[in-house]
Amino acid sequence: MARNALDLSNLSKSMNELLVLSSLVSGPRHGYQLALDVEELSGGLITLKHGTLYPILHKLERQKLISGSWSAKGGKGRRRRAYELTETGRDYADRLRAEWRGLMVCLGGIVGEET
Repeated sequence: MARNALDLSNLSKSMNELLVLSSLVSGPRHGYQLALDVEELSGGLITLKHGTLYPILHKLERQKLISGSWSAKGGKGRRRRAYELTETGRDYADRLRAEWRGLMVCLGGIVGEET
């Protein structure tokens, strides 16, 4: 992908993409599990609502950054969709994480925090 990974004009969107992609680095996840992982890892500070999460997953899938596959019916008779990073998505996630780290260092310098 030729675009910049970090969209400074829309940090919330970029951060949500970062959270989703970073959660998938360790392996495939269902959407609900992604939301739980983010909430747990952030100590409850960050929650991904369904209305935010699923449009992001669909967009990332259209961009071929992640791929989704349906599981067999679970205990409640419903199929679930598991998502995983594609190779392009893994590269993009690495770039996006590096750009966010750089942004955090830059902001820390501006507000006077030690890095």
